[in-house]
Amino acid sequence: GFSFAVIHSARVVRAPTFGIVDKPQTMTIRVEDQPAGGARGSATLTIAQDGGPARAITVPLGQDVEVPFELTRRGLSILELAVEAGPRELSLQNNVAAVVVNGVRDRLRVLLVSGEPHAGERVWRNILKADPAVDLVHFTILRPPEKQDGTPIRELSLIAFPTRELFEEKLDEFDLIIFDRYRQRGVLPNAYLDNIARYVENGGALLESAGAASATSLSLYRTPLGRVMPGEPTGRVLEEGYKPLLTETGARHPVTAGLPGAKGADGLPTWGRWFRLVDSQVADGEVLMAGPGERPLLVLGRVGEGRVAQLLSDHVWLWARGFEGGGPQAELLRRIAHWLMQEPDLEEEDLRALVAGSRLEITRRSLSPDPVTVTVTLPDGTTRQVPLAEAGDGRQIATLPIDQPGLYRIDDGLRTALAAAGSLNPKEFADLRASPEPLAALVAEGRGGALWQAVEPDPAIRKVDPERARAGSDWLGLVDRQAYLVTGVSERPLLPAWGYLALALGLAFAAWRREGH
Repeated sequence: GFSFAVIHSARVVRAPTFGIVDKPQTMTIRVEDQPAGGARGSATLTIAQDGGPARAITVPLGQDVEVPFELTRRGLSILELAVEAGPRELSLQNNVAAVVVNGVRDRLRVLLVSGEPHAGERVWRNILKADPAVDLVHFTILRPPEKQDGTPIRELSLIAFPTRELFEEKLDEFDLIIFDRYRQRGVLPNAYLDNIARYVENGGALLESAGAASATSLSLYRTPLGRVMPGEPTGRVLEEGYKPLLTETGARHPVTAGLPGAKGADGLPTWGRWFRLVDSQVADGEVLMAGPGERPLLVLGRVGEGRVAQLLSDHVWLWARGFEGGGPQAELLRRIAHWLMQEPDLEEEDLRALVAGSRLEITRRSLSPDPVTVTVTLPDGTTRQVPLAEAGDGRQIATLPIDQPGLYRIDDGLRTALAAAGSLNPKEFADLRASPEPLAALVAEGRGGALWQAVEPDPAIRKVDPERARAGSDWLGLVDRQAYLVTGVSERPLLPAWGYLALALGLAFAAWRREGH
């Protein structure tokens, strides 16, 4: 008799092609034992997302199981599924499966608080309103509490600032909070500002566009928000013309790298000047842009799970007005906002892999220019060491030819990237056992048969009539269709008789002459 292997195989029954970030998702998987009736009970299935740590779950064999997961970032995410080996596995190729899901963000909610009307206020509003994926809530403080002129409240056409609703009840619903030229005048009590600081530490995003008041005792830094701010104002405001310059870090950071106009023919920016800078000292953060005397102008920082940015000038609106040629204000502010909201495309330390045709393109972003060699694990389990070449703007790249379909894993020692080439779960690996069942329909249609080579290693091949059986216990038949017709046979000599005689005499004479010499 035969000793059948009892093997496990993981199969993806149903999975979404896209999902909303931070929303629960599910996929349906099935772990089968082959042959049916072999192993019974349950098996351990491990799930790893984007090369991260794997989690293990126990699933019953032979049943569809709903597996929950959640996308944590925008863009493609790859989930790797692996089931434990069965008692007698033929191969582990069908013990793994992969699912690619494209993460998309739901509408982003942004809260913009303008401390007072000013020329640059509409720049922020226009940029944020131009993005259809952004829901903007904008408040401008027109009447501070200290303004008391005796006007009855019922005669005011202003809307009261809903501080309790925004900064206590619905604070966590916002993806980004922007303070534009805000100064502490009692509109927001310290308790609410402390809520915002905790919001940032728990994963929120905060942007301050500083005005002249930020250098005074009314600065947000002098409130509970100071503990999450990367830059501390010195109390000095510079009022002089200057062109914002990218720092060495800024030239590699994706927020500012490659900004249009950053470097002209003379090596200096081609964009227009600004005329105000709030002097600050940066204790913990990355300075991407600088003003006069290399003073910090744009500072990014990470606090807990959240992010903070400080633009230490309120003159970005000069670029929007085209002053001295203007500048890329829309692109700069868009990148800052998206970095704050943790968009993966703007991560300064990142590793990506993309399949383009027959090539695997590897891109690593880093603030460090040191060369790196990555380890590429091919679908068959073999590894290659691939050096990366500096490409400018903080990128290091390499390409690798693709010679096999499946999942490629790239590791630089700190991060892991995955790329899928071809079919991730090919059907030919679903059941690796030799079986006549997949071709049974074709065999029956052709009235043929199937033989096991282990039983009959050398079957006879016979010609059979179309009406006769086409297979037996030890033979296979080829239908003799008589698909040919001989209409006649004719023979012609290559040379006439005298030609053969002349050729023979010539060869004999040549041989005699050669022998004589």
